[in-house]
Amino acid sequence: MKDNDIEDMLDLTFTRELKPGGAGIPVSEKNKKEYIERMVKWRIERGVAQQTESLVRGFYEVVDVRLVSVFDARELELVIAGTAEIDLTDWRNNTEYRGGYHDNHIVIRWFWAAVERFNNEQRLRLLQFVTGTSSVPYEGFASLRGSNGPRRFCVEKWGKITSLPRAHTCFNRLDLPPYPSFSMLYEKLVTAVEETSTFGLE
Repeated sequence: MKDNDIEDMLDLTFTRELKPGGAGIPVSEKNKKEYIERMVKWRIERGVAQQTESLVRGFYEVVDVRLVSVFDARELELVIAGTAEIDLTDWRNNTEYRGGYHDNHIVIRWFWAAVERFNNEQRLRLLQFVTGTSSVPYEGFASLRGSNGPRRFCVEKWGKITSLPRAHTCFNRLDLPPYPSFSMLYEKLVTAVEETSTFGLE
C-alpha cells in the first residue's frame, strides 16, 4: 500500500473504528498513510490493553507512583535493568551492515570511533535508541532479538547528510546517513540518541 498507488484498487475503510465513523471513510491515496499508521497502532495495542492495565496497577501496588514519576521511560528502564558494561568488541563482531556499508567503510569506522568515545551510559542510550532496550542478552550481542525472533544489530546507509540517524527498534536497525566527517557524524549521533525518543516506522 505504502509504495503503490491504491486508487480504485482496494476496497478498504477505516473499520474497527480506527477513527470515529471509520466504517464510512474509504481509504484513498490521500489518506492511506493515516490508515497504515492507525492500523499498525490497532494491531499492536489490540488484546493487550487489559493486560497492560493490570501490569501497571500491580507495579504501582509495589512501587509508589511518586518515586517513579520523576523518570522518563528510558531512565526508568536503566534504573530497573541496571547499567551493565557494554563489550564493544562483542557488539562490533555481531553487527551487520546494509546499503553499501561494511566493517571497513570510513563512515562505519567513524561510527565505531564515536561509540568508543561515548561513556557507558551513552552507549546504553544508543543501544536503547536502536533496539528499544538498554540491556544486553546474557549470551551477548549475538543473541539480540527483534520483534519476530533473533535479529542482529544492523547499520544501514540511509538518508541525506542533513538528516539525523533514525532507528527501527523492531529490527534493531540504525539508519545512518553517509556523513562527510567524523565530527558531523558524532554530533548528529549524539543529538539523535540524547534528544529524541521516537523511531522511524516503515
